[in-house]
Formats: sequence, C-alpha cells, structure tokens
Amino acid sequence: MKKKIDHIGIAVRDLDNSISIYENVLGGILIDRYQSDAVGVESEIAIMEVNGDRIELLSPTNNSTSPIARFIKQKGKGVHHIAYQVGNLDEAIKELEVKGIRILAGSLRINKHGRRLIYLNPADTEGTIIEYCDYPDEHFE
Repeated sequence: MKKKIDHIGIAVRDLDNSISIYENVLGGILIDRYQSDAVGVESEIAIMEVNGDRIELLSPTNNSTSPIARFIKQKGKGVHHIAYQVGNLDEAIKELEVKGIRILAGSLRINKHGRRLIYLNPADTEGTIIEYCDYPDEHFE
C-alpha cells in the first residue's frame, strides 16, 4: 500500500515559545491550535506549516496522564512520532495484521480535522512511534 509522510509530531514543554521558533526561525505558519482532552491524548496541539510540510507541536495538558508528558519525562522533548498517510486506514490495518505488526489498543480515533488515525506498537517498530492516518473525504494519490 502506498504511503507518504503526513506530518511529524514534536513533543514540547512550552507551546508558545515553540510556535514562535517555527514562525520566526523557520518561516512557518500557524494553521490551527487546539486542545484535546480525549483520554490518551491530553495535549494542546499547534499545527504548523513550513514550506508545505506539516508539523504538530504537542504540549501536555495533564502531567500525570498525558502520553506526551510521559514521553518528555522518559526521552525529553523532541520528535515524538512520524505520521504516514495511507489511502485507506482499514486496509492498512489489515496489512499490518498480516505482517504481524500490532496497533496500540484504543488508539483508533478521528481528530477534529476528520483525520482517522492509529498508532503502531513501538515494540514492533524498533521503538519509533508511527501513526497511520487517512482522510476519508479526500482523494489520496
């Protein structure tokens, strides 16, 4: 199945400062900023566009339950995940099952932009957090 990089997720402690760096140093544009209180997310998210590429800046809103807070505590701030867009998420999940790659239980969801997503189990990907996503209302090439 064809895949392409959709975005890179960056774990940050100070969202305002990080937005400023992306705007003033990298020439990025803030596309959206919102808070997700969904269980297993608990983060404030800023979507930046830098020369056509998307970056998600992720800052924890709950330091005891947010996976971003856990990530920062264990590994420090920095690249959290890489998201790959697929043509059909349901078919991609079946393909992963055939290949013996597990997805993280409870990670299947739809975000506020209509993107369906899941996370592959990092134990099966050499520790890299990989997101697969699709946009059901858009044509994928």
